[in-house]
Amino acid sequence: MPRYMWFILAALGLLAGYFIYGKIVEKVFQPDPNRKTPAVEINDGVDYVVMPTWKIWLIQLLNIAGVGPVFGPIMGALYGPTALLWVVFGSVFAGAVHDYFTGMMSVRYRGANVPDVVGYNLGKIARQIMRIFAVLLLVLVGVVFATAPAGLLAKLTPESLDFTFWLCVIFVYYFLATLLPIDKLIGRIYPVFGALLIIMAVGITVTMFVEMPDQFYSWAEWGVNQNPDDLPLWPLMFITIACGALSGFHSTQSPLMARCIANEKNGRLVFYGAMIAEGFIGLVWVTVGMTFYPDPVSLDQAIDAGTASAVVYDSSFALMGTFGGVLAILGVIVLPITSGDTAFRAARLTIAEIIKLDQVKPVRRLYIAIPVFAIGIALSQIDFNIIWRYFGWSNQTLAAVMLWASAAYMYRRNLVHWICSIPATFITAAAVTYICYEPNMGLGLDIMVSDVIGAVFAAACLIWFIIKGKTPIEGAPTNC
Repeated sequence: MPRYMWFILAALGLLAGYFIYGKIVEKVFQPDPNRKTPAVEINDGVDYVVMPTWKIWLIQLLNIAGVGPVFGPIMGALYGPTALLWVVFGSVFAGAVHDYFTGMMSVRYRGANVPDVVGYNLGKIARQIMRIFAVLLLVLVGVVFATAPAGLLAKLTPESLDFTFWLCVIFVYYFLATLLPIDKLIGRIYPVFGALLIIMAVGITVTMFVEMPDQFYSWAEWGVNQNPDDLPLWPLMFITIACGALSGFHSTQSPLMARCIANEKNGRLVFYGAMIAEGFIGLVWVTVGMTFYPDPVSLDQAIDAGTASAVVYDSSFALMGTFGGVLAILGVIVLPITSGDTAFRAARLTIAEIIKLDQVKPVRRLYIAIPVFAIGIALSQIDFNIIWRYFGWSNQTLAAVMLWASAAYMYRRNLVHWICSIPATFITAAAVTYICYEPNMGLGLDIMVSDVIGAVFAAACLIWFIIKGKTPIEGAPTNC
C-alpha cells in the first residue's frame, strides 16, 4: 500500500468517527430539541445571541483551532507515525467527546463557564481551583496566540513592520473583540477568516499530493520513536499534540457558542464536528512535518532554528508558490488570532462571574479587560518556548478535569459514563507523568518513576470516581 494512503485512511477515520461514534455520543447524552437554550431564553444581545448553525460551527472551529493544531502536530511529527494515530483516535474518542460534553453541559447550565460546570459536577473546592486555573490558562493562550501570528506576519511584511508592530496590532484587535458584542465583530469577520482557513487546509493538502507523493512518510517507521533527541514518546507526544487531538482550552471556548446555539440537536455538528475538522488540520500538519523534510533531524533543526513557524513558512511557499504560500500562511495566522480574541473574551466573562460584575454596560467590561490585557502584554515579553511548555501541560490538565466533570454528569444520571471516564483516566496519566518527568518546569524525575506515579494516580482517580462519583453536589442544578 502506498504510504500516502495512510493520510487518506486517517482522514476517513476522522469522518467515520463523526458519523458513527459522534452519533453514539449524542445518543448517550440525549439532547432535547424541545428544551429552550440559553440563546433563546436569555438573549441579552451581547453574549447570548441566536446565530445560524453554520456560523456557530465556523466560529467554534476558529475559536478552538488556534496555533495548536499546526505547531503541536509539526513538533509531534518528530515522534513518527504514532502521531497520526493520536490525532485520529484522540480526536474521535477523546477530543470531540470532551468538546461535545463541555459545550452541551454549558447549554444545560444556561451558558455557564468552565468553573461553574466543574463546580456543579466535582464540588465547590474544584470550582474555586478552576476559577484561578481557567483564567491563567486563558491569559496564557491569549499571549501564545498573539506572539505566534505576530512572528509569521513579521516574516511576510517589510522590516519596518516588525514583530513588535504586529504584536501591538493583534492586541488592539483582541481588545476590541473582547469588548464588543459577539455578533458585531467576531460574527461578521469570522467568515472571511474561515475562507482563508479553507484555502490553507485544502491548498496544503492538494499540493502535498501533487508535489510530494514520493516523500510521504519516507522516514516513518511504525513502533519506533524517531525523536532525534531521544525524548520519550509517552507522555511527551500526548502533551505536545493537544489541539488537533484533545485540548482542555476548548472547554473555555465552547460556552461562548453554547450561548448562541438555538437547538440542542445542533450540538453534535457544532461541538463534536468542529473538533473533527480541527483533527483534520492537525493531520495535515503532522504529514507536512513527516513529508516535507528528508529525516527527523532536519525537521528538528528547522524547529530549533525558528520554532514551528519556520516549518509553516518554508513548506507553504515551497508547496503553493508565492501567492498561494501567502494565502496559506494567512490561513495559519487566522487560527491563533481567532482563538486569542475569544480567549481574552472568555477570561473577561469568567472573571465577571467570579466577582459578580454585570457585563451589559461597556464601561464594566473595561474594568476587567484593561488589567487582563496589561498582564497579557507583560507575559508576551517572555520566551515563547517557556510559555508553550506551561500552556501544553495546563491544557491537558484542564482536559482531564473537564472529562472527569463530564463523566460525573453522566454517572449521576445513570448514563454511560465510560465514554468520558476512560479518556479522562488516560489523559490524567499523561499529564501527571509529564509534570513528574519534565526537567525544566516539572520535578525532573526518571521517566520510569514518572510512568509509575502517573499510572497509579490515574488509577486512583478512576477508583475514587467509581466509589464517590454519584454523590450529589450541594447547590448543583437538578433540572439539567
